Amino acid sequence: MNRRRILAAAARLAGVLLVGLQPQAALASGKKTEAEGDKKSGGTTYIAISTLTATVLKPDGRRGVLSIDLGLDIPDKALRERTTLVLPRLRAAFIQTVQIYAAGMPQGPPPSVDYLSRELQRQTDVTLGQKGAKLLMGSVLMN
Repeated sequence: MNRRRILAAAARLAGVLLVGLQPQAALASGKKTEAEGDKKSGGTTYIAISTLTATVLKPDGRRGVLSIDLGLDIPDKALRERTTLVLPRLRAAFIQTVQIYAAGMPQGPPPSVDYLSRELQRQTDVTLGQKGAKLLMGSVLMN
């Protein structure tokens, strides 16, 4: 007997079985799509923005990272759809604002959450071209 042929045939058979089971496994998991009414985290009007980071100088002279978790609450459906289209541009504006703030941040005190939220809300309104999207900040961490 040739072991290589047997192992190759077993691997092909296992691959065929796994490919055949994938659609059934997806149906069995019971996951709903967004069109079926599955809520995203934060509700249907919430758009999550991935974490924003910037480099900062710590009081001891070492480099650190400023991390900001945020999202947008947009009740207006038309504005929410427009926001999903310009999300990369909005994220770029957020990152630029955070990096500029982090570059000029003093080394002693913690980050100013009031200033950051005000500036990020202003960038949201400017990028979208209108008001109606509310910026929600989850956390501001400096490591």
